[in-house]
Amino acid sequence: MFRIIIVVLVVIGLLGLTSLSFARQTDTQDKEKEKSVKPDINKDFLDPNLDPQRFVERFELESREIFNGRTEILRALNIQPGMHIADVGAGTGFFTKMFAASTGDNGWVYAIDVAPRFIEHIRKELDNANIDNAGPVLSSQRVVNLAPQSVDLIFICDTYHHFEFPQSTLKSLFQATRPGGSMVVIDFERVEGKSRDWVMGHVRGGKEVFRKEIEDAGFTFVEEVRINAFSENYFIRFKKPE
Repeated sequence: MFRIIIVVLVVIGLLGLTSLSFARQTDTQDKEKEKSVKPDINKDFLDPNLDPQRFVERFELESREIFNGRTEILRALNIQPGMHIADVGAGTGFFTKMFAASTGDNGWVYAIDVAPRFIEHIRKELDNANIDNAGPVLSSQRVVNLAPQSVDLIFICDTYHHFEFPQSTLKSLFQATRPGGSMVVIDFERVEGKSRDWVMGHVRGGKEVFRKEIEDAGFTFVEEVRINAFSENYFIRFKKPE
C-alpha cells in the first residue's frame, strides 16, 4: 500500500511538472506571438492621472495640420447617412462629434481608445452636446472590442503608430469591418533626412511599412488622397474585400 501511494504521488508530481512546463511554454509562445513593436508607447495615455484638457489644448488648435484640415478630411471620407464608423484612437473626440453629425440619427460612431481618461472625457463631451448616435468604447492594446462586421468605416488618425501589437489589432479591425467597408489611415510621413527628429524617434515606421502590415491583415489598398492642409501627414484608404 505504501509503495502504491508513493508511485501515485510521483506520477501526480510528474504530471504537475509537465503541466507547468506546458503552461510556461504556451505562455512564452503567446508572448513571442504578441511581441510589442514599440514597448510602452502608450504609457502616458494609460496614466490614471492623465488630464484630457491638456490634450484638447494640444490637439484642437488651428496650428495642428490635422485640426486645420478637418473639413477637407471629412469631405474625403465621404460619410453617408446611416454608416457605422469606428474612430480608433479617438483621443479628445473632436472627429467623433463631426462623424456623428454626418452619419445622422440612423448611424453610429464608436469612439475607441485605450485611455480610460479619454473615454471619460468623450462620454462627457457627447452628453454635453446631446449627441445620442455615438458612444465611447474602451479597447485593449490588442483588440478593439467591436462586434464582427459591425462597422462600414474605420478611421485611424495619427494613432496607427501607437498600435503596440499591430497584427492582433488589425485582425480585430478586419473582423469588425463589414465586407466592402473601408479603412482610412492618417499618419506621419517618416522619411530619413526630411522628417522632423521627433517623427523619426517617435513613429516606428514609414508609410510603406504600415501599408504592408495592413495589406497582410487582409485589407486591399485603394488609394492615397491628397489633403492640401497636410505637409507631414498622409491619407491612405483601404477596403475589405466583398
